[in-house]
Amino acid sequence: MDDLERELRDLRAWLETPEAPDVTARVRAQLAAPARGRRRWRYYLAAALVALLVALLPPGRAAVADAVAGLLRFAGVTIVTSPASAPPSRTASPLPSQRPAGLDEAQRAVRFPIRVPARLGPPEQVLVADPDGTGRYRVATLLYRGGALRVDAFDGQLDPVFLKQSSAAELVTVHGGFAAWVAGPHALTYVDRAGEVRVETARLAASTLIWQAAGVSYRLEGDLAKAEAIEIADSLG
Repeated sequence: MDDLERELRDLRAWLETPEAPDVTARVRAQLAAPARGRRRWRYYLAAALVALLVALLPPGRAAVADAVAGLLRFAGVTIVTSPASAPPSRTASPLPSQRPAGLDEAQRAVRFPIRVPARLGPPEQVLVADPDGTGRYRVATLLYRGGALRVDAFDGQLDPVFLKQSSAAELVTVHGGFAAWVAGPHALTYVDRAGEVRVETARLAASTLIWQAAGVSYRLEGDLAKAEAIEIADSLG
């Protein structure tokens, strides 16, 4: 909770909200209050600040991750906004226990619905990766354009699944909800079920859009402009 409190304090400067001055004032007052009696309010403040950010920050705000001390955690993806000291190559080992599967087979192998973007149509190939002890897989990947365009789907609500390292992230909207856009090449690494960063999976990822829909997390990666990526995400069936 100490990390959460520090991140919430860093967000105070973003809460310039003429439309809701009373709410902002109350949140700021709680953040500045003495430690005694404040702990029980931390969860309420976290929820309030997330709601304020989603509702009030303008789409396209650059470097949103800087507001949380260089760290943005969203939809099962952790984005660190400091440049990598040694960028990985564009090739990497597959995700843990990754294998191809038909779309119907992949749907039976995961615990979440696999939705296909109408803008892209049926995938050329489907992969599943990282099974648990019951044989249910954690990540499903839809591949397009010879593998140059991919949609990763996973339940990332509780534990991190991917770690990104980029100089900036940008706040955008998908289906009217919060999403994160990371433009240009950036380091990407898989985080396994035990929370370990799988260094052997590190690679240089293309521009990526990250969002959630119906409790499922998605990352769309490829040589895409931001507007095209959002159109694809909005077409999710």
